Amino acid sequence: MMSIVALGLFGALLAATPCESLRSLALPNTTVTAAQLVPAGPFVAPGGRGQAPAAGAPAPAGGRGQRPAAQPPGITLLGHCCVAAVLKPSSDSHIEIEVWLPAENWNGKLLAVGNGGWAGEISYPAMASALQEGYATASTDTGHKGGGADASFALGHPEKVVDFAYRAVHEMTATSKSIITAFYDRAPRLAYWSGCSTGGRQGLMSAQRYPGDFDGIIAGAPANYHNHLTAWLLGLSVAYLSDQARALPPAKIALVNQAVLNAGRGAGARRLLQSHRAVRGDRVASSASSSRTAVSSRVSRPV
Repeated sequence: MMSIVALGLFGALLAATPCESLRSLALPNTTVTAAQLVPAGPFVAPGGRGQAPAAGAPAPAGGRGQRPAAQPPGITLLGHCCVAAVLKPSSDSHIEIEVWLPAENWNGKLLAVGNGGWAGEISYPAMASALQEGYATASTDTGHKGGGADASFALGHPEKVVDFAYRAVHEMTATSKSIITAFYDRAPRLAYWSGCSTGGRQGLMSAQRYPGDFDGIIAGAPANYHNHLTAWLLGLSVAYLSDQARALPPAKIALVNQAVLNAGRGAGARRLLQSHRAVRGDRVASSASSSRTAVSSRVSRPV
């Protein structure tokens, strides 16, 4: 009974808000595909499915239907206006984004969140965390569908490569700011970016190419210089595939695991930690100086 009353109060409180009217918002190269109020509570996937898809199952295609139901433990979504849109900055672009706008107690800021791997999906868990802190938040699939290890979208689609590399994040950010302004009748006073790995690279690309997009950027473990990174990964794969006998079989992995556990007792544990710290210290010292000399050239590469 209380939940029904709460939902009714939520609807009454927001009945005069422009959330649904954002569906008709006219923006360059943008089609708003959905705009709806979402009451506070646990995330429920479109269609009322309350569970995550089976392992290995492909994500459903199209708009909000692609959203996985998985959500960070302990986070309850605040009431918000959810806006989904498709951006087409080029003839071969199809960039899907979502923007979540707190219905109450907005902190006046935008926090856009990054992707992982080759992207291909909207980062809903990171959006949920940002919303919980009172931010308006946005994320994009970077212009294609697929898991983080699937780069097949790039074959024969140079414009989609550009979208993935940097354009999707910029277009999402500009569109998100326009949506926020339309909803709250004021622009965000600050805009932040947060991402790790691919998300870190996206942050560096934004700082380089579009320094006006964000007032602050968290670029964790950035996956750059991207051409060299992927070539290195390819080199590892070639080495393994050309001689699979070099790979540790499961039985030996279990043996190594047990040896580490055994070394974790008494003096053996201390020797193991001291050895690890010495090696790690050497690596950090040797990489720090080379990183300082290489960072400007590597960060400035466009992809």
